[in-house]
Amino acid sequence: MTTTEHHPWLHRYATFIAFCTFLLIVAGALVTSNDAGLSVPDWPTSFGTFRMPRMVGGVKFEHGHRMIAGTVGILTILLALWIWRVEARRWVGWVAFAAVMAVFAQALLGGITVLFYLPVAISTAHATLGQIFFCLASSLAFFTGADWKWDETKVEDTANPPFQLFTTITTGVILVQLILGAVYRHSKVGIITPHVVGACVVTLLVGHLVSTALMRFSKQPGLLRPALLLGGLVVTQLFLGIGSYFMKMAARSAPQPLPPVVDITTAHVTVGALILLTSLYLTYQARRFLVSPKEEIKIASSPHQATT
Repeated sequence: MTTTEHHPWLHRYATFIAFCTFLLIVAGALVTSNDAGLSVPDWPTSFGTFRMPRMVGGVKFEHGHRMIAGTVGILTILLALWIWRVEARRWVGWVAFAAVMAVFAQALLGGITVLFYLPVAISTAHATLGQIFFCLASSLAFFTGADWKWDETKVEDTANPPFQLFTTITTGVILVQLILGAVYRHSKVGIITPHVVGACVVTLLVGHLVSTALMRFSKQPGLLRPALLLGGLVVTQLFLGIGSYFMKMAARSAPQPLPPVVDITTAHVTVGALILLTSLYLTYQARRFLVSPKEEIKIASSPHQATT
């Protein structure tokens, strides 16, 4: 087994960036919830200058979002340079490279969103890439941890369908659901039916994951705990989604977004990001701690088994 040197400060720094990225998700949600997307009508300047504008009204949300995004982008580039310098696992370096590319792509999408007056397709892509970047940043925090390795003692994946496969499918469906949610938030048409259908599908998938973890992997805390957390987040998200819809309908004639509506819709977006991340983490854990019967037979019969 190949061992790698652990760098505790690298892990702490990566964890800090993941937390900052979560704050960036919150800041982006506040921009949309407050209808502040064009409060600063130009990019990359703000009102024709690079100086700090007056942080009043929607400007404090829009320009504040830009400031947090710029800070996270710089921190991510520094993280990637650090990882490329000290990390022996090349695949971790590729994840860091993907995070840096996501930073540049996200900045470009954000600029296009402003310059072309919030087109739904670009705004949706911007919101989706933000969620993906959050997962990349958090993954780097996971992978740089002292106890992270892929050759854990494994148990047989006896679930049907296989738990490993089902976690991957669930994570993909959750990402699609977040895309549908972004379309609904950014669309002036108010298309909600696909998002509601997606919520039902995600609830069923996560319910199956939680029940499988309870019945088959109750002695595997690395699987059970994230599965239970995922279930709790989905239940919370259902209440937030229902509450935000009815509150928006009740306040649809208001001249500007009311604070309770802003709060609940922002919470709905941020919990969605946590659901995606938790599902992705559960997918990682399934790959770490489970092995399918076919893989087990293949490993046992291989003449070139690695020695520890």
